[in-house]
Formats: sequence, structure tokens, C-alpha cells
Amino acid sequence: MLNIYTTVSGTAGSQGATAFWVDLLNPTPEESARVTAEYGIQVPSRESLQEIESSSRLRVEGPVLYVSMPLAIQYDAASFAPVPLGFILSAQLLVTVRYSEVHAFVQVQARIGKDSPMGSAAVFTTLIDDMVDFSADMLEKLSSDLAAISSQAFGGHSVSTPRDRQFTRTLRESLHAVGIAGDHLSRIRESLVGLQRIVGFVCDMAADWLAPELKIRLKTEHQDLASLVDFEVHLSGKTQFLLDAILGFINTEQNDIFKVLTIVSVVGIPPTLIASMYGMNFHSMPELGWRWGYPYGLALIALSIILPILWFKRRGWW
Repeated sequence: MLNIYTTVSGTAGSQGATAFWVDLLNPTPEESARVTAEYGIQVPSRESLQEIESSSRLRVEGPVLYVSMPLAIQYDAASFAPVPLGFILSAQLLVTVRYSEVHAFVQVQARIGKDSPMGSAAVFTTLIDDMVDFSADMLEKLSSDLAAISSQAFGGHSVSTPRDRQFTRTLRESLHAVGIAGDHLSRIRESLVGLQRIVGFVCDMAADWLAPELKIRLKTEHQDLASLVDFEVHLSGKTQFLLDAILGFINTEQNDIFKVLTIVSVVGIPPTLIASMYGMNFHSMPELGWRWGYPYGLALIALSIILPILWFKRRGWW
């Protein structure tokens, strides 16, 4: 889909006006060719936007800046594959190439037409502002989610016995939630680092034609991104701590189960030995003709079970 925003009315697709923003969403080859023919700008393909080299993501061709970044998933329905986002910025025109709906773009598009016409650099700066704000909101939500997981893992259920099925289910749910949070954090970090590089690159390379107020806004966003990256590192450390703690709880549960099985097997050995000995049925066995031989054997078996259990309880193993 191709949207063109002009300086005349600030609406998409105006005819006979100077464009300041061209937005390509899942562009077709025909739409890319049209933008190239009308504005003299080579629209990069999705494959080129996904390249990870800095020389591919940040480059200058004359007065035009080509920058790209991996995009954090904005919606639950999006796939887990990284989605690229590209900016082609000059003093007169901004071209954006994207393959997913982005929260910031929706807000800026709604703002155009209500405010005075915006230039290419102003649109770029506003998009960066909204993307940074949205990333901060996602980190805040993940921080709240991790706090809830921590409360769930270290709450009152943490002292439950190994036979508490609710505690086991809670551990499984917490492990799944920590895995999702860690995956989201890794993708958010990619976006934050990409934004940080883009903002610094634009501030340096477009210093001659950026308005002073836009320079200040971009430098402020660069500082905000640095703080968000630090906060993401803190959340990643907390995620790793929760993962280790939950796995430790699970290992403790498994060790308790194996301990019970070991005790049961040890307790079962003496009565098995007694029953095997008196089950040989030798004719000369002294207790074979004894009137109290059967009760004696049962009492001996019961005693061989009770004594190990009492010993295990005294040692605190049961």
C-alpha cells in the first residue's frame, strides 16, 4: 500500500503538491518502481533491509540517508520472525518502507492534517518519538509481568510440599511466562539498539539541514534510548534470575520425588528379604511346623517396615 502526504493539505494522495512523506506498507514491485521513478530514490527490498551489517543499515548516498532497523513485534498476531523497517531521509522527503502495522505510524498519520504541514525531518523525528515511547511502554509492561511472575514463584506456594499439584502447575506456568518475556525482551533490545544507531547517525549526517529544535529532540531521544537499553539489561538479568530460580524449584521438586522413591525402595527391601527367606519351603525349616510361625513372620515383616521409616523420620528424610 502506498500513501503520499503533501505540504498542501497534509492529506494522503493529494495531486499537484510537493510530497514530504511517502509511506510504503508491504509495497508491491509496481509501487516501489513508481516511487523510484517519481522521486529518484531507490526503494530497498525486504532482503536488503534485513541485512545486519552496519554498512547496509546505515549509509549515505549523496544528500539522502538510508537507515533501517529490526522492528519489535507490535501486535500479538504478528509472527516471531523479525520485521524490518526502513527510512530514506533527505531534507525534502521521507520515504518509509515497512512490512507490518506500527503503532507510531498510526498516531503520526492521524496527526497529519490536524496540525500544520510537517516536513520530512519533522515526520521522522515524530515517528522516532512515538516509537521510543511505545518501546518504553512495552518495557514497563514486561517489568510488571516479571514482577507478577516473581510474586507467583516466591509467594506462599513456594513452601508447598512436592505433592502440591497446584504448585507444580504454577511452576510450569511461570516457566512458560518467563520464556515469553525473555523472547520479547530480546526483540525489544534489537529495536532499541537499532533506533539508537539510527538517531545517532541522523544527528551526525544531517546536522547541516536539521532544524535546531529537531536536533534537540533527537538528542533527547538518544539519551532516552540509552536509559531504555540499560533498563532492558536490568530486565534481562531479572528474567535470567527468575529462570534459574524456577528451574531450581523444579529440580528441588524432582529431587524430593526421587528421595521418596528411594526411601520406599529401601523400606521395601527388608520385608522382601524376610518373605523370600520363609518362602523357600524347606522341610527342615524350624518355624515350618510352629503354631505361631505365620504370625511371627507377619510381625517380622511389619517390624522391618516400621523401623526404617522411624529411622528416616528421625534423620528428617521423610
